Amino acid sequence: MRERPLHFRLFGRLVPLLPVIVASALFMENMDSTVIATSLPVIAKDLMEDPVALKLALTSYLVSLAIFIPVSGWMADRFGSRSVFMWAMGVFMGGSMLCALSSTLGGFVAARFVQGMGGAMMVPVGRLVILRSTEKADLVRMMSYLTIPALLGPVVGPPLGGFISTYFHWRWIFFINVPICVLGLYMAWRHVPQVKEDSMPALDTTGFVLSAFGLALLMLGFATLGRHLVSTPTSVLCLLFGGATMALYLRHARRAATPLLTLSLFRIATFRASVAGGFMFRVGIGAIPFLLPLMMQLGFGLSPFESGLLTCATAMGAIFMKTTASSILQRWGFRRVVIANTVFVALSLGIIALFTANTPHLLMIVLLFAGGCLRSLQFTSLNALTYADVEPGQMSQATSLASVVQQLAAGMGVTIGAAALQGAQFLRGGHALAAIDFSLAFAAVALLSMTSILILMRLPKDAGSALSGARH
Repeated sequence: MRERPLHFRLFGRLVPLLPVIVASALFMENMDSTVIATSLPVIAKDLMEDPVALKLALTSYLVSLAIFIPVSGWMADRFGSRSVFMWAMGVFMGGSMLCALSSTLGGFVAARFVQGMGGAMMVPVGRLVILRSTEKADLVRMMSYLTIPALLGPVVGPPLGGFISTYFHWRWIFFINVPICVLGLYMAWRHVPQVKEDSMPALDTTGFVLSAFGLALLMLGFATLGRHLVSTPTSVLCLLFGGATMALYLRHARRAATPLLTLSLFRIATFRASVAGGFMFRVGIGAIPFLLPLMMQLGFGLSPFESGLLTCATAMGAIFMKTTASSILQRWGFRRVVIANTVFVALSLGIIALFTANTPHLLMIVLLFAGGCLRSLQFTSLNALTYADVEPGQMSQATSLASVVQQLAAGMGVTIGAAALQGAQFLRGGHALAAIDFSLAFAAVALLSMTSILILMRLPKDAGSALSGARH
């Protein structure tokens, strides 16, 4: 028998405490991943760096998530959910403090990697706690509490980061995590159950080491090719060694009994199309959190706060689409929706390329809101389609592999967006960044997102019909 979860009264209703604790951690992680984007120009100026170089702060966090998410479930089962959840929150807090105290680009990038380690463990383990300590009859209600912070974090993050950077100091973006984490640690110690497994299969240590070094070196090589942080020969060496290490992992994964990442899942047609096609789509979309705030501030001369207020319209559109996505899929089916919507999303990125400093802010908000709706519909469709034909016993492996690919795609998006920005700047003679550079960069990532349609068109006509109930 599971213990009855503790409750507290909010607006006259009894609310279970456990999902609120996990939801608070999820909100902090989601907010922190968006709050920094609005503040990049201010941070770059304070660290005396090129704003484009701050792409490394975004990619290092995403790579850290990709590396450590696959082992989070094993860690929780082996050492106990409460222990790992608290350890993860402590690492996240330590990484936040290191970010706030950083005075160099290298130190800031390393601190973001540490912060990502905590985030990678904190959120998946929190979800696992709820799944394993809740009766099935209450599971939907409990999990619904987790959707609120996931949606609100990207809405609150950009304007909060902009407000702090405009009227205070960017370092407070990270210092505010400290009291939240301290309270979270106390609440977790008091109320999060210590759920663990009596017998566990051995961790694929070889696979973890190979994938960690391979992914880190590859992403470091790509992200530093613009002569940021390390020299060009060093970037090339990172790419070569990273590629060789990942080749070794692929060889290892085919032979291991329980590989860290089960690549055989790509034999499933819907999984392959949604993850591989989704990768190219997410690469294009992953550039937006990097390019859009920079365009607003460096290209149009807006303050960080003004920029944050405008860019949060995208997240508001995503929230709105959550209420209608299922009915759209039921009416048209997965295949038609993801193919047609790929075109619409690419067009929405192309529209951003047409923004100028004289574009009315209200028009920007409307168009960004609409773009957020379209991207949310695509993410919802691809995420559901990923698991449409995955067997129940493979869900854990499928979740790990899909999560890794998603984080890598977001990191690649930042890197490619920055490369497109630098390419446009180079074509103009290497002068200071201007609004036209951002327009060309957005046009480039729009075309990149469109390439995902080549893979998505291979989906069978009835793909995901058991989920959507659509007729074909």
